[in-house]
Amino acid sequence: MRNRQETFYAMAKNKFNKSWMNRHLRDPYVRQAQKEKYRSRAAYKLKEIDSAHQILKSGQLVVELGISPGSWAQYAVRKLGYDTQGKVKGELIGIDMLPMENIPGVVFLLGDFTEEASLQQLLDKLGGRKVDVILSDMAPNLSGIAAVDGARMAHLLDRVLEFSRQCLKDSGAVLAKCFDGAAYNEMLVQCRAQFRSVARQKPDASREHSAEVYLLCKGLLPGAQALENE
Repeated sequence: MRNRQETFYAMAKNKFNKSWMNRHLRDPYVRQAQKEKYRSRAAYKLKEIDSAHQILKSGQLVVELGISPGSWAQYAVRKLGYDTQGKVKGELIGIDMLPMENIPGVVFLLGDFTEEASLQQLLDKLGGRKVDVILSDMAPNLSGIAAVDGARMAHLLDRVLEFSRQCLKDSGAVLAKCFDGAAYNEMLVQCRAQFRSVARQKPDASREHSAEVYLLCKGLLPGAQALENE
């Protein structure tokens, strides 16, 4: 039989799960995502930022890093639009270490973007073409220790910026997740060293208690690609 402590923790966990599920089901973004057939409420984070800044346009080449489960990609291909044959006007290539169900018009690569073999697979798919928009809703595995998680997020963002130096058009844009906290200023400095314009974004669809924010970076600064070779 369970002792009293085990029983207490089991009851507390069950209560927490029920509370979370009740909040989740009442969430207006969850209900809207179900209505508009998005895979998750995260689509509305991108939608809100894009509606304000017009990042995504028909005919673009877009890369999404950390694409699974695919709600950002669903929104993005809708913005790229379709021709009379139902083909996407543009191209979206996404990579993730987690599998993803097919989205028509999206090229999906299974792999860890931070590993060289997977990155090379992505580069091969691009075939030397420059990208209009890079999207990243990636986050590291969380430890619960703010300083550690901030450092991990900063490292992940650094890899995104490294990729953008190599593959982004001079006039292109990067929208990347980061964390508000101890490492935020470091991440902001990283972005400002590379882009003409860097704007902090906290969409309404991002949960209020969440530390996540997004940095919208536009226009590579002259010489940014040269940093790649240092």
